[in-house]
Amino acid sequence: MTIDWSSFTPWSALAGGALIGIAAAMLVLLNGRIAGISGILGGLFKPAKGDIAWRVAFVLGLVGAPLAYAVFSDFPRPEIDAGTGALVLAGLLVGIGTRYGSGCTSGHGVCGLSRLSPRSLAATLAFMGAGFVTVYVARHLLGI
Repeated sequence: MTIDWSSFTPWSALAGGALIGIAAAMLVLLNGRIAGISGILGGLFKPAKGDIAWRVAFVLGLVGAPLAYAVFSDFPRPEIDAGTGALVLAGLLVGIGTRYGSGCTSGHGVCGLSRLSPRSLAATLAFMGAGFVTVYVARHLLGI
């Protein structure tokens, strides 16, 4: 394995992580809500009175931030080395995992761990472990 040092950007990664942390802290401190994306989006499909505006604003921010970025800088062109079927299957598996895990990586990994939640620690260890095993099997055993 080699590291592409020209693509290694610790300062922008640190700034992005700090922004995610600040946003998650502000949401819980000012609104009393956890910044778990699956829960926020899921709440739009079963709306409760007085609980829609902040969810819509959050989702619009998720969509709008990359668009705002593209105004000021060249938008990076991602390379995806998977077919449509693999992407659909991966999306379905992530959706099923968030349902079984009662939350997503942002809810458990970012917000739950920062609150020292034992359930979030178990969930984060499970999805990180599953990711490690999946990459090992796909790359080293199946040669994908």
